[in-house]
Amino acid sequence: MGKDLYDTKPIARELFDRADTVLGYRITEVMFEGSATDLVATKITQPAVFLHSFISAKCLENFSPDMVAGHSLGEFSALAAAEAISFEDALRLVYARAMAMQEACDANPGGMAAVIGLEDSIVEEVCHNTEGVVVPANYNCPGQLVISGEKDAVARACDAAVKAGARGAIPLNVGGAFHSPLMSSAAKDLAKAIDKVPFHTPVCPVYQNVDALPHSSKDEIKQNLLLQLNSPVKWSASVLNMIADGATVFTELGPGKVLRGLVKKISSSAVIE
Repeated sequence: MGKDLYDTKPIARELFDRADTVLGYRITEVMFEGSATDLVATKITQPAVFLHSFISAKCLENFSPDMVAGHSLGEFSALAAAEAISFEDALRLVYARAMAMQEACDANPGGMAAVIGLEDSIVEEVCHNTEGVVVPANYNCPGQLVISGEKDAVARACDAAVKAGARGAIPLNVGGAFHSPLMSSAAKDLAKAIDKVPFHTPVCPVYQNVDALPHSSKDEIKQNLLLQLNSPVKWSASVLNMIADGATVFTELGPGKVLRGLVKKISSSAVIE
């Protein structure tokens, strides 16, 4: 994971080496040589994804985005790539986020599920009418809304969604109820870390998860980031707003191609690189 960048790009080598120093352990060793099991360890996964995404951006020739956005964890990569926060501070925040989320998951076990083929408003109503804690978490694209909360409540909401006409309600293999009230303790812990970090005016607007709107004010960016962890990810609206503001070509950076597929489902005319 990322070793090709390390081996071929001097800037990548420098950033990976700095990451080892910042974190105080050799994350590069796990990323380059570790097993799939090693990569899903709490202190590895989120920093590794952040590093791959941010360093991929910095390895692009003439990297000069007109606007940026990131899905959930990816928002930290987007903020760092747009220079709203430094590489080192973003990495520390991502590590703090991972550890805080793990503690919240241990204290309040939960789950998530993807509801397929149902209008957002119906899924929202299903969550509202389901006993227990279950909320919309990721508005990924038309016809795909991820719900999050207590495991039993998520299961009940999945059954109700299928009865309401969903093509499917698929439990996700995740460690907890992300972007739900069950993350409240993690959000408080992360807020303490965010408050210690200096924010800067980004080089381009950042479309943030909590409101799907472009932000260039460092104070607004910080406030939105404070709210992110237990608020829904408004990805579909973010992409539509970017397109309305002139975006025609989207470049996905980081491991995987999930966002490419989501962007295409949101707008078939979008060009994906």
